[in-house]
Amino acid sequence: MEDMIYELHARMCQVFTSPKRLEILNLLRDKELSVNEIASAANIPQANLSQHLSIMREKGIVKTRREGVIIYYSLANPKIIQAFDIIREILLDKLAQIEEMSKELHNI
Repeated sequence: MEDMIYELHARMCQVFTSPKRLEILNLLRDKELSVNEIASAANIPQANLSQHLSIMREKGIVKTRREGVIIYYSLANPKIIQAFDIIREILLDKLAQIEEMSKELHNI
């Protein structure tokens, strides 16, 4: 069972290897958006966006809702944003440490 969880975890994390998918994730953080709205906000051609959204849907990160010909995307589980925010905080802390070390080296 533990091995299966590690495998699923690794597969889900593959979604987060693309900066554009991370941007899409952030755009969907608290709202549902249509494909056109996401494409416009993220400045991604619709063909590329469709590929990203397909991967994210396949991995269970986003879900869809159809209204006529318009497809809306939203997060499948809001806990995804909690993980996103934690990693982002860690990275900001790391950048602050690097900046502090740079200042210290500059003062030597």
